[in-house]
Amino acid sequence: MLTQAIDFREECESLYAAFARCNDDWFDQATQFKEWTTNDVLVHLHIWNRAADWSLSDPERFDSFMTEVREAASRGEHHQVVAYQLLGAARGRALLEQWHDFYLDMTPRFEAADPEQRLKWAGPDMSASMSITARQMETWSHGQEIFDLLGEQRVEADRIKNIVVLGVMTFGWTFANRKIERPAVKPHLRLVAPSGDIWTWNEPSDTERIDGTAVDFARVVTQVRNVADTDLQRSGESAKQWMAIAQCFAGSPVAPPVPGSRFKGPGTGGVHS
Repeated sequence: MLTQAIDFREECESLYAAFARCNDDWFDQATQFKEWTTNDVLVHLHIWNRAADWSLSDPERFDSFMTEVREAASRGEHHQVVAYQLLGAARGRALLEQWHDFYLDMTPRFEAADPEQRLKWAGPDMSASMSITARQMETWSHGQEIFDLLGEQRVEADRIKNIVVLGVMTFGWTFANRKIERPAVKPHLRLVAPSGDIWTWNEPSDTERIDGTAVDFARVVTQVRNVADTDLQRSGESAKQWMAIAQCFAGSPVAPPVPGSRFKGPGTGGVHS
């Protein structure tokens, strides 16, 4: 059994419960992420869940989708344009239920998959276990702008370790993607899990290390917070350099949000009483 698929489903369920508490007109409100609306977030999560499922179950359909995305890009159009075209007219709660029904439908297929099976993606091929971990990471990271809009603190769980591991694994890629020489030393990580457990990575060091919570580390590597807006303690040049540009998701280099630009809001999302 591919246990990361269960973590993906539980991450989706946590976000679905937040969506379900909201008024109908809330789905058109802008978030702090590029002023995407909640509908935009849902469309993004839903179409790339479908793409991941196609890469597992229908590679030809995946290739067709990626052709549409690339053709749109050649016209200067964002992939969201393709997503809205493919997903039809559903918005708000109808779109929410489409996303909900589909992630429940796709999870058993990934549970049963060979974890090492190679799957096509927009970038390099990846394993099935990494593919569904990436879907959990996207759900968690885009979920942050939803919880921020709601003015709520998300209840975290130790399944966030999958996202932390993804952040640790992409240390070298973060620099290579920017054509920057990778630091010779990987900082020692000592992170406190939501459960209170201590998670560590890399060789112990007093001079090159990062200390803090797993949640704050995940926020930095997924770029939902600037490191200055977290309580992460960074010692050493490698640690400081990494946390300033960390990026665990694929694609061209993206600058982290500027300090103070992403935060838990006052709760203007319109939550049902």
